[in-house]
Amino acid sequence: MTRSAPRPWAMAGVSLVEMMIALVIGMIIMLGVIQVFAASQTASRLSEGASRVQENARFATEFLERDLRMAGHMGCVNDQAHVVKNLGDPVNHLVAGVGSGSPLDFRVSIQGYEAPNTAPGGVLTLGAAWTAPSGLPASISGLNPAPAGGSDVLVLRFLGAEGVPVNQISLAGGASTVTGDADRITRMTKDGVGTPTLFGIADCGHADIFAGALSGNQVKATGVDLTRYTTQPTGQTMLYRAESLVYYIGRNATTGVNGLRRARADSSGAYSTNEEVVEGIENLQLMFGLDSTPVIGLATPPVGSVTQAAVASGVTTATDAAGAGQWLRVGQVKVGLLAVSPDRSSSIDAVNRPSVLGVEFAPAANNDGRYRSAYEVSVALRNRLFGN
Repeated sequence: MTRSAPRPWAMAGVSLVEMMIALVIGMIIMLGVIQVFAASQTASRLSEGASRVQENARFATEFLERDLRMAGHMGCVNDQAHVVKNLGDPVNHLVAGVGSGSPLDFRVSIQGYEAPNTAPGGVLTLGAAWTAPSGLPASISGLNPAPAGGSDVLVLRFLGAEGVPVNQISLAGGASTVTGDADRITRMTKDGVGTPTLFGIADCGHADIFAGALSGNQVKATGVDLTRYTTQPTGQTMLYRAESLVYYIGRNATTGVNGLRRARADSSGAYSTNEEVVEGIENLQLMFGLDSTPVIGLATPPVGSVTQAAVASGVTTATDAAGAGQWLRVGQVKVGLLAVSPDRSSSIDAVNRPSVLGVEFAPAANNDGRYRSAYEVSVALRNRLFGN
């Protein structure tokens, strides 16, 4: 029996050379896919980091602008006008030395504290140890978390934007009871302030700041006589919540990233409420625009022309009435923020040197991979427009 010869199709297959060529081509394609995926992932992280930075900076500037514009609000007459009228208003029934930096010093509506080496032309190295502002009052330096180094501190005091019409004022046992419009009294507890203790009352002639207790639509002020005010509907008297705020940069203990914080004072003179309003704000810089009138008073009213810009220490470092007078000149504030992404967004070494109000930020020795961007805004203090 003879065997038939193998047919050609039965011996078909892949040679070793062909297999090696296929493997090489496959590896090249796979490397290309990996590179495309890695580049896409990097671009996605960078885009997300930039978006988070822009969003955080937008929220931070919105908070700061809103409260900065309110500085000096004392009812229908601002604090500059009260000083020029020279009638002793606003009357502060709280214990606080004028210009002392006390949270209860409502004769100073805006105040700043300058961090060392942060005037225009200064250079801060990212990742280095920065120094906190000097001369901070104990109420601010003792905040938890403490003010971060390299960033300025901003203090604002004013009467709330929305007042409550006052229908009745009575005096008994040395305590005044102010009865407000029941339909509008909820304005006293807006923005998460459930139990306010700082209040102001004002008409178009006078203003008083006092500690009180809110119950229903009444505020009781012990040891304060407020009967000089004429109530509605014949008078223009309004009841306000008084605000004493400090904005600063503090480190979040959980994330390890700096954020913009806002602390609110109570009638005891302590910043009892402290919250992080925006995460990822690494640095805050401030410059103050000053009215051309060097000393504002009865004979020398402000002219409303901002002709000079200075950092906080250039406005004044005095902690007395003379210093308070210099802060009365502020009519504009320039705010600079350095925003940082909460997470790593790129492994590429930073080559740009962002600048905030003339302060340059040099790259860190070890790149942390976070995206950073600088933002600046100028805010006019609408309640410092003399004569409003």
